[in-house]
Amino acid sequence: MRSITIDPITRLEGHGKINIFLNEDGNVENAYLQIPELRGFEKFSQGRRAEDMPQITSRICGVCPVAHHFASAKALDSAFKVEPPPVAKKLRELMYMGYIIYDHILHFYFLGGPDFVVGPEAPPGKRNILGVIEKAGIDIGKEVIKHRAFGQRITAILGGKATHPVNCLPGGVSKGLNEVERKDILSMAESSREFARFSLQLLDDIVLKNKDYVELITKGPYQLRTYNMGLVDDRDRLNFYDGLIRVKDPSDGELVKFPVSDYKKEIAERVEKWSYMKFPYLKRVGWKGFSDGTGSGFYRVGPLGRLNASEGMATPLAQKEFDRFYSTLGGRPVHSTLAFHWARLIELLYAAERAVELASDGEITSDRIRNPVGEPGEGFGVVEAARGTLIHHYDVDELGLIKKANLIVATTNNAGAITMSVRDAAKGLIRNGNVTDGLLNKVEMAFRAYDPCFGCATHTMPGSMPLIANIYDKNEVLLRSIKRD
Repeated sequence: MRSITIDPITRLEGHGKINIFLNEDGNVENAYLQIPELRGFEKFSQGRRAEDMPQITSRICGVCPVAHHFASAKALDSAFKVEPPPVAKKLRELMYMGYIIYDHILHFYFLGGPDFVVGPEAPPGKRNILGVIEKAGIDIGKEVIKHRAFGQRITAILGGKATHPVNCLPGGVSKGLNEVERKDILSMAESSREFARFSLQLLDDIVLKNKDYVELITKGPYQLRTYNMGLVDDRDRLNFYDGLIRVKDPSDGELVKFPVSDYKKEIAERVEKWSYMKFPYLKRVGWKGFSDGTGSGFYRVGPLGRLNASEGMATPLAQKEFDRFYSTLGGRPVHSTLAFHWARLIELLYAAERAVELASDGEITSDRIRNPVGEPGEGFGVVEAARGTLIHHYDVDELGLIKKANLIVATTNNAGAITMSVRDAAKGLIRNGNVTDGLLNKVEMAFRAYDPCFGCATHTMPGSMPLIANIYDKNEVLLRSIKRD
């Protein structure tokens, strides 16, 4: 049996590789996405002071530190039985919109977008932000850099730092917002709103008006029928910061809606021998192996999962795009993995609109930013990270120390779907042993659409680790072992 290895896979956060196994006819027998790292944050959080967790867990990832900071802070609100005042919630959400702005811009223009703007079979040296600038123009490149910096500046003003923020405390935040800062944020949010609209027009011009790209999205080997999960508000509209977790089935019916405190009743985590990443699935559906459809408990989170799980957007411009998304792609739900990119830009527009709303709120400069905490106990926190639903769960003892921590990271929630997407793309694209660099890049596009963060979903401690890689044939007979001490 012939095998093909893509190592390292490219344009993602973290590390991973893809192993593709061909049968005697040169067609794909199977493909595996392997994450050869071990996350240790749950373990070395034990015994730490609970109030340190928002800073400790933000170090899980340099791309999603804000998401971990907020999920952790919300878990501490729960653990210390305190509800932050309304102003603190607004400040947190405003900062979170800055994070979504810079993160979604990063993925569309730097990581996923080059496959469409430059082309999936363009030379590898062109499939990057420089290739995007070369094709779209230097002025667009300047706008990309400027607005990504705006998102980071919003998070820095409110969080103390653009990366690894320090502002969240149990019961609120440590820093308020003055009038000068509010006006500065409002100006950046308004500009980001217009940039999001421009980005959606760019998607129209380059992708949606290209027949080959539309065929790839709607009829290519990137279809996956799964359940969909995301946070929703009291009207079942998408929400990044707060709400209930909603799950819809592959036919658009609601399966369940639950508070994060019930996540263990609804979600189980499975381990497979060939990856250090866990594979969550829905308990009420069950584990059916790596298959999709109504009978499989796998679900998707992130931009496409959130849109499919919700009934709409809470801001007017984003709602118009939401409606156009589904009318263009044939109705609800959308199962095309490549549609994640369009969904991501709709969320970018929503985040900018919401930031404008929050920064225009006269109450947001109030100094009532924290409430006193109660006695410690068990706490649950959830937010929608850029990549999907993120859950933190802490058990805190009477001294305020962490007895146990469990984290289900967004990319971990998507682990099963990403694995199947890579496998199905490989099977649909590689025929009769004919393999080109462009085809392999199209296989990578299957995971890249999710904007996975494998540095977030897994982690090594203290940096490198012993590894044994076992190579098996199609009958699971061990052929070779490679060891790293």
